[in-house]
Amino acid sequence: MEISIEPWKKLIIHEVIEYEFDDWVKQIAFSTRSSGGAIPTMQWTNGIVFSSANFPTTNATVEEQLKGILHWSSVSFAIKEKFEKQIVKENATINLVDVSVNQIFKKLASSLKEQSKNKNSSRQNGS
Repeated sequence: MEISIEPWKKLIIHEVIEYEFDDWVKQIAFSTRSSGGAIPTMQWTNGIVFSSANFPTTNATVEEQLKGILHWSSVSFAIKEKFEKQIVKENATINLVDVSVNQIFKKLASSLKEQSKNKNSSRQNGS
């Protein structure tokens, strides 16, 4: 028996949306209260908080994945240098998960940080 581990070759993101961290938290808090939903969870890697949206699984997306290519419809992100497990603002709680061990997410965070229009913002730490 042969076992083959084949890492992803490429991640294609079709839309990138950047927020100021505090503004995004307020938006998420409002959405959570409006929907009466569970505590939202966002991913954090090396100073970037992000959330991705995938395309539905179709024959076309599976074919691309078998070639090692991931397609995300969008990534929303904000600069947040300091990791915190939970953010409590606007009467809402948001969980952050440190996913820095994932190599794809580390590269994604570096790329998003490089193109960020808020990277030198005084509000970047989300305090």
